[in-house]
Amino acid sequence: MRKMAGIALQILFFVGIAQIADVLASILPIPVPGSIVGIVLLFVLLKLKIVRLGWIEQGSNWLIAQMLLFFIPATVGIMNYKSMFMTSGLRIIGTIAISTAAVMICSGYIGERIAARKEGEAS
Repeated sequence: MRKMAGIALQILFFVGIAQIADVLASILPIPVPGSIVGIVLLFVLLKLKIVRLGWIEQGSNWLIAQMLLFFIPATVGIMNYKSMFMTSGLRIIGTIAISTAAVMICSGYIGERIAARKEGEAS
C-alpha cells in the first residue's frame, strides 16, 4: 500500500511538471510544445540534482510499463480517416516504415557509442 502511494505521488509529480511545462510553453516566445519543455525541465532538475532519480524512478518505471495504453486512443482515432488510408495508404505505410527504421538505426548507433564509452571508462 505504501509503495503504491509513493508511485502515485511520483506520477502526480510528473503531471505537475507537465502542467508547468504547458504554461511555460504558452508564455515563452518559442514554438516548442509543452511536452518538450517538460522533458527539458525534468532533465535540468535531474542534472542540477534538485530532483534525485530515486525520488521518481518507481513512478517513471510504472508509466513506461503502461505506455502502450497511452497509444490506444490515438490508434483507435485513426479509424476515422478510412478515406485517407484508401488514397494514401501506401505512402503512409512507407513513411512509417522508413521513420521506424531510422529510429531503430539511430537508437542502435547511440547505444553502441554509449556502451563503448562506458567500456572505455571502465578500463
